[in-house]
Amino acid sequence: MASNVNPTVRRRRLGQELRRLREQKGMTAEEVAERLLVSQSKISRLENGRRSISQRDVRDLCGVYEVEDQRMVDSLMEMAKDSRQQGWWHAFGDVPYSVYIGLETDAASLRAFESQIIPGLLQTRPYAEALIQGALPETSTDDVEKRVQVRLRRQERVSTDDNPLRLWAVIDEAALHRVVSNRLVMREQLEHLAEMSQLPHVTVQVLPYEVGAHPGLNGQYAILEFPDAADSSVVYIEGVTSDLYLEKAPDVQKYSVMYEHLRAQALNVDQSRQFILNVAKEYAR
Repeated sequence: MASNVNPTVRRRRLGQELRRLREQKGMTAEEVAERLLVSQSKISRLENGRRSISQRDVRDLCGVYEVEDQRMVDSLMEMAKDSRQQGWWHAFGDVPYSVYIGLETDAASLRAFESQIIPGLLQTRPYAEALIQGALPETSTDDVEKRVQVRLRRQERVSTDDNPLRLWAVIDEAALHRVVSNRLVMREQLEHLAEMSQLPHVTVQVLPYEVGAHPGLNGQYAILEFPDAADSSVVYIEGVTSDLYLEKAPDVQKYSVMYEHLRAQALNVDQSRQFILNVAKEYAR
């Protein structure tokens, strides 16, 4: 059974604190790496939370930064210990986007733009299964099932009544017309999407074709925000072989402004729900 401690978030917080200590000391990552006889990339990965941090790493870094407050050292050591625990997703084996899942699990809100498919948190099982099979044609049946199970488990953040994820999804009309699996699966998927959009913490807007060019033409992305003010917002951009996580304030601000434009150009909530149901009816013919 996984601990309630989210290792991904612990790594981020610890990395941010280590970066603060380094900058307070007036040292560059390269200088720290030279002192510890490690690569500069290791220091960077420790600070951005993309790499597990051992208690030895924390001890060595605190030594370099001359941290004299033993309580702070102990606190950072405890965070390092927590960051090496396993989240619920580790029970499913090697999940390619585990960093994102860790962030999503702890997020308070998620703003997502999808240009081609229905957002994963709002997918039905048949739709998700067919989508994964189509997107990853060389993936084994067992691996497809594992990915589907992970996706269904992630959806509990939306379906739960206890501190649910605040989800705002802007979906390009193209996603409603792309037939994943068959017409029956699509009808059920769109009916499910319309039903989920009625939850008080879920907002769904459709960006119709008639809008023309819009700020989301470069592709899908998501903005995650967290309940703790110490955790900076993150822009997540999914890639084929690697994913991109943007945490610098100017980058997050740029994508947030883009999202506001998308929301303004999309149909309102009621219009979107009716639009989705109308397309669902077309699949029933």
